[in-house]
Amino acid sequence: MENASSSGNPLPELSDNLAGIVERVGRGVVAVHGRHRIPSSGVIWRNGVVVTAAHTLKREDGIEVTLSDGRTVAAVLAGRDTGTDVAVLKLDGVELDRVESGDARLLKAGHLVLAVARADGFSVSADFGVIGSAGGPWRTWRGGQLDALVQLDGGLRPGFSGAALADMRGQVMGICTSALARGAGMVVPAITVERVTDELLAKGRVSRGYLGVGTQQVILSDTWIKKLNLTSNRGLLVNSLAQGGPAERAGVLVGDVLIELDGAPCRGMDDLYTALGSGSIGQSLKIALIRGGERTECSVTVGERPQRNSCR
Repeated sequence: MENASSSGNPLPELSDNLAGIVERVGRGVVAVHGRHRIPSSGVIWRNGVVVTAAHTLKREDGIEVTLSDGRTVAAVLAGRDTGTDVAVLKLDGVELDRVESGDARLLKAGHLVLAVARADGFSVSADFGVIGSAGGPWRTWRGGQLDALVQLDGGLRPGFSGAALADMRGQVMGICTSALARGAGMVVPAITVERVTDELLAKGRVSRGYLGVGTQQVILSDTWIKKLNLTSNRGLLVNSLAQGGPAERAGVLVGDVLIELDGAPCRGMDDLYTALGSGSIGQSLKIALIRGGERTECSVTVGERPQRNSCR
C-alpha cells in the first residue's frame, strides 16, 4: 500500500504538523477563571507569569488558572491595561516553561495561523485560519498602541480571548482578543505584550497622558483656514471638560477647537494620543485653539490618565 508521501498527498503530513504545533504550544496555554461560566484563555509568558485578555477578567480577587497538567492554582492580578487589552497574572511557586514568541510584524494577509486555547478549562482547543489583514503600528479605540495591526479573518469562539496565536513554525505571535474590533478577532502582538507586561509588573498600570477633555473631530470652514493660515481643515471640538482636570485648570473652555499641539497639527484623536504618551506626563504642552473665531494659545501641564480597575 502506498504511503501518503509516495502518493503525493501532502494533507496527512500537514495535519500531523498542525496537531504537533497545537500540542507544543498548548503546553504553555492555560484556562483563566476570572468570570462566570466559560473561562478565558491565557499564555505562560514568563516563568510564573501568565498574560490574558484584560476584558475577560470580571473580578480582581479569587482568580484561578488551570494548567496544562490539570492543576488549578491561585493567581494574583499584577495589573491590566484596557488600552491594549492585556492583563498580567502572577503564579507563585509554579515553575513553567514560557512559550516561544515571534514577531507579529512579519505576518501578512493570507498567512496561515492557529489560535490555541484552553476554552473548556481542561483540554486544549484550536482554531485554524488565516490573517485577514496586517499593517503597521495601530492605535486602538481605547488609546493603546499596538506595534502592528493584525486582524484575523473572522471572530473568535467563546473562550478564545487570551489564546495564543501561533504561526506555522509554532512561534506565538501574540494573544487573541475580541475587544478591540467589532465582529473580528484581533492579535495583540508579542512585542506589545512584552512591553505592557514589563510596565504592569513594575507598577501595576500603564501610564498615559491626560488632559481631561472630551472631543469630537470637526471640519474647519474655509474662512477660518484662510484667516488663521491653517495647514489642516480638521480639528477637535472640546465638548466636555473633566472638573479640575489639566485642561480646565489651564483655561480651556467647552466650545474651543484644538488645532495644534506643541506646534504639530491636531487633526484627530490619533494626533492627541501621540502627544499624550507616557513621556508627556508632567510636561508642559502648548495648545493652539480657536475661540470665538480667533486663534489663542495656552499651556497645559499633562496629567496621568486616571486608572480604572487599577490593581496597585
